[in-house]
Amino acid sequence: MSRERILAAAIELVDAVGVEGMSIRDVCAAAGVTPPTVYHYFGDKKGLLDAVVAAGFERYLQEKRDRAESADPVEDLRRGWDGHVEFGLRNPALYGLMYGGARTSQHPAAAEGERILRRIVTRIGEAGLLTMPVDDAVQTIHAATVGATILLITNPGAAGLSARTREAVLGSVLVTGLAKTDLASAADSLLVQLGRGDVPLTPGELAILRELLVKLGGSGEDQSQEVGDQEERGHEQ
Repeated sequence: MSRERILAAAIELVDAVGVEGMSIRDVCAAAGVTPPTVYHYFGDKKGLLDAVVAAGFERYLQEKRDRAESADPVEDLRRGWDGHVEFGLRNPALYGLMYGGARTSQHPAAAEGERILRRIVTRIGEAGLLTMPVDDAVQTIHAATVGATILLITNPGAAGLSARTREAVLGSVLVTGLAKTDLASAADSLLVQLGRGDVPLTPGELAILRELLVKLGGSGEDQSQEVGDQEERGHEQ
């Protein structure tokens, strides 16, 4: 019971006065304990702050666990980004302790958050919508989310920064509409080439390839028919 009171008092003080303003003496006064009790449970101030960080991650992760996955992993990724930023803005001092520059290594409690992000990104990758490996995408998204959140905490007037950064990052990590258009153009071009010259494929293989290219391309049946007509003229010659 004393440990919970001490930890709750420390979290409140971090929220109120920041890490640097929090002292063991103030924690003891707020929790109604003596310094030896704090040292008994947490060792020193660093140990107490590590416990505060773990509690902060538990609060943050509970919010992420409460978000059910949807059928659209890209939308889940956007929701996850927005939820991360909102948590940081609601808990600026605690967030700074969790992710701030004073940390030289990742807190163990952060691992679950990364696993949740990785699961979403893996689903996006399975849908063929990533421009890079899953590991690279996870690192890119995580770094950008943390960076945007810290910048917003220190510059709360930067309206729209989170959404702009989010969409810029997603534009580099995800297959965009332009990339899909390029794929369609390539498919149409290859479809035309099938009707020009010899192709080392059987008629059945050509029919399958043509069907796939029509689905990928933007020209539809008209383009396919043109290729078929070209092939027939080639056979007649």
